[in-house]
Amino acid sequence: MDRRSFIKNASLGGLAAAGASALASPAIAQANPKINWRLASSFPKSLDTIYGGGEVLSKYVSEATDGNFQIQVFAAGEIVPGLQAADAAAAGTVEACHTVAYYYWGKDPTWALGAAVPFALNARGMNAWHYHGGGIDLFNEFLATQGLVGYPGGNTGVQMGGWFRKEIKTVADMQGLKMRIGGFAGKVVEKLGVVPQQIAGGDIYPALEKGTIDAAEWVGPYDDEKLGFYKVAPYYYYPGWWEGGPTVHAMFNKAAFDGLPKNYQSLLRTACQATDANMLQKYDYLNPSAIKRLVAAGAKLSPFSAEILSACFDKANEVYAEMEATNPTFKKIWDSIKAFRGEYYLNAQIAEYNYDTFMMIQQRGGKL
Repeated sequence: MDRRSFIKNASLGGLAAAGASALASPAIAQANPKINWRLASSFPKSLDTIYGGGEVLSKYVSEATDGNFQIQVFAAGEIVPGLQAADAAAAGTVEACHTVAYYYWGKDPTWALGAAVPFALNARGMNAWHYHGGGIDLFNEFLATQGLVGYPGGNTGVQMGGWFRKEIKTVADMQGLKMRIGGFAGKVVEKLGVVPQQIAGGDIYPALEKGTIDAAEWVGPYDDEKLGFYKVAPYYYYPGWWEGGPTVHAMFNKAAFDGLPKNYQSLLRTACQATDANMLQKYDYLNPSAIKRLVAAGAKLSPFSAEILSACFDKANEVYAEMEATNPTFKKIWDSIKAFRGEYYLNAQIAEYNYDTFMMIQQRGGKL
């Protein structure tokens, strides 16, 4: 090919490419229509980890659509109270919410199964059940009856057992204890003589300080540190057996979600899964330094005794039996979780447990 022919053909190729690009632009714009949604969070902005999940989700969706799909995030109380976020999304007041499903268990205990219930799965186990054990589909069958669609959008990892004004060594020490604790856990410890209290996060510290309550559970080291509980209730117990791996959900008004283009629906599912992973990773990174600061500041770190954990486990099973007998939807999902729970902990005690235990021994020996 001579030089003149080469230049001519190259120019034609460039024009063709430019033309294709010009034709493609409207198609891309059409595939990514401009949509503006509002998301009500159940969390205050001060909790950058868990509230931040809503902002992370919004960022991922916006970036993937060149800003065409915008989700504006509102903190708890800005549109509706935090514990009404799912109600607002179901009603269409907002198109989306970022919340924890067990907040709504009083309406139906089935809500809690999508998030966390006592002595169920840890964060890794919950994700395995959600993504590969049919959990997402099972929970969405239930959410559809509430006018919602939901996907995992965060996890805190196993939470702490809470802050106590005095030492708790035996089941007898729990008798008459007034504790800020909600949901399933409240129903379980009530069987052991604890008096459960429902108190908003901002009211916990003064209630502990005045002695209105004797104990309170919140989240874990990084979030707990911000509220200063160690100053008035220094005994910090673990683990939070009622929240071994609490899933935070992004929930969407079902009609609004179903009305989205298929690529936007797919994007939301993908962005939720990325947000889910990001939150747990952030907690795993921030909690280690926070627990060291808390202990240095005076927190007295202790595990719940085997006696207390065993008693709570037995009472939790009593609660489950009561619910299974009266709620078929609850039973269907709980049966699925129970079946996987047995398999999960059978496997977890082999390689993972032994590796982690060995490395922990090295850490305690000052070798890490």
